[in-house]
Amino acid sequence: MKARKLGRGVAVVGVGMSQFGAFPGKTTRDLFVEAFVEMRGAVDKGLDPNDIEALFIGNYSSELFEGQGHTAPIMADWVGLTPRPATRIEDACASSGVALRQGVMAVASGLHDMVLVGGIEKMTNLPIAAVTDALATAGDVLYEIPAGFTFPGFYATMATAYMHKYGASATALLRVGIKNHENGALNPKAQFNQSIGQIMESKRVAALKKGKPAPEWADEMAFMQDDRANPMIAWPLRLFDCSPVTDGATAVLLVSEEIAKQFTDDPIYIIGSGQASDRALHGRSDLTSIGSAKAAGKVAYEMAGVTPDDVKIAEVHDCFTIAEILATEDLGFFAPGTGHEAAEEGLTARQGPKPINTSGGLKSKGHPVGASGAGQAVEVFKQMRGQAGPRQVDRDVNLALTHNVGGTGQTAVVHVYERR
Repeated sequence: MKARKLGRGVAVVGVGMSQFGAFPGKTTRDLFVEAFVEMRGAVDKGLDPNDIEALFIGNYSSELFEGQGHTAPIMADWVGLTPRPATRIEDACASSGVALRQGVMAVASGLHDMVLVGGIEKMTNLPIAAVTDALATAGDVLYEIPAGFTFPGFYATMATAYMHKYGASATALLRVGIKNHENGALNPKAQFNQSIGQIMESKRVAALKKGKPAPEWADEMAFMQDDRANPMIAWPLRLFDCSPVTDGATAVLLVSEEIAKQFTDDPIYIIGSGQASDRALHGRSDLTSIGSAKAAGKVAYEMAGVTPDDVKIAEVHDCFTIAEILATEDLGFFAPGTGHEAAEEGLTARQGPKPINTSGGLKSKGHPVGASGAGQAVEVFKQMRGQAGPRQVDRDVNLALTHNVGGTGQTAVVHVYERR
C-alpha cells in the first residue's frame, strides 16, 4: 500500500476513560459521560465543548449487547454536542482505533479543527453464552462459526500453529499474562488491578474464611499452570490467557497542530496512521502472523518516518496472550519466531527494553471491545507526558505506538505518536 503524509499536523490535547469493569447499573451513556468529563478536565488550559466540531465514536455491537442501535447521536446528546455531526464506526474490536483514524483524517484534511473521538461498549448485560454469540459475529458466520469456532478457539488455533512452527511453549503465553497483570495492578482504572501474586493471596484468604485448607503454589507460574486455579479454555489457552468481558468508555480530543498549544504546552502529535484488512482466518495460508497488522504498521511507520527501533513503548491488542506475541513480531519489534523468547526473557516488561502494554493491556485493564482502541491512546498520552503514576516507565518516551485489531485480524489499525 502507498504511504502518504498527513495533510496537516494533528495533536491529542486531552484524554479520558471511565472505570473499566462490570457495572450492572450503568449504560454506555453513563460510561461515555464519565470518560468525557475526565477528558474535559485533562485539557491543561481548559476546553469549551462548543468548539468541538464533530464526534467519531467506535462501537462494535450495542444492538446485540444492549438492544440499542444508532448510538453516535445519543452519545452526542448526552455530552451536549448536538447538532454536530456524530458518526459511529464499527470494525469489531478495532472500532475505536479506526474511529481515531477517522478523526485524524478529519482534522488533517482541514475539514475540522477539533473533533472528539470516543469508544463505548456495555457487554455485561448478557449472560456469557450470549456474549460469546455476539462476539462470534466478528468471525465469518458462513464458514467459521458453523464449524464450532469461538474467539478463544480462533486464537488457540493461532497459538497452536505458532508453537508448532517455532517451538514455543505455553509458559511464554503465561508470562504475558503475569506481566500484564503486574502492570494492571498499578492502573486504578483496570478491571483486574491485581497482580497474579495478589490474586493467589486473595484465593488463600477466601479459602480460610470458608474454613477450607489454604491452597499453596510454589510461585506465580505454578498458579498459572494449576488446572483448578487457571482452567483450560481452548488448548493451549487458559483462563488467564483470555481478556475479560468488560463495560467501558473512552474519549480522546484531537485538534489541528496550529491550535494545539492553545490547549496545552505539551500536546502529543499523531504522526503516523495505518489501517489494513485481511481475509478471515480460514482463508489464510499462515496462522502465525496477522497480515493486516504488518501492513498497517508498515504504512504508519513510513508516514511517521520512523522505524520499530525508534518506538519506546507500545500498547498492542492482547485480546489473548498469543495475540501480544504475534503483535510484537508483526510490528517489527522482534524477528518472526522470537516474540515468545522476548516474553519469557522479560524484554517486554515495564522495566525492559521494549515495554508493551504498560496499562495492563486488554488482558488486565479490560476489553470493552468498541472502546479498547481509544483506550490505548489514553495510556500512551499519559506515559508520554509522565502522568502514568506508579506504572510510569523509567525513561523518556518521545515516540509511542498503538496497535488495535478487529476480529481475528480482518482489520488492524496502527498509530504512531510523538512528543516534541
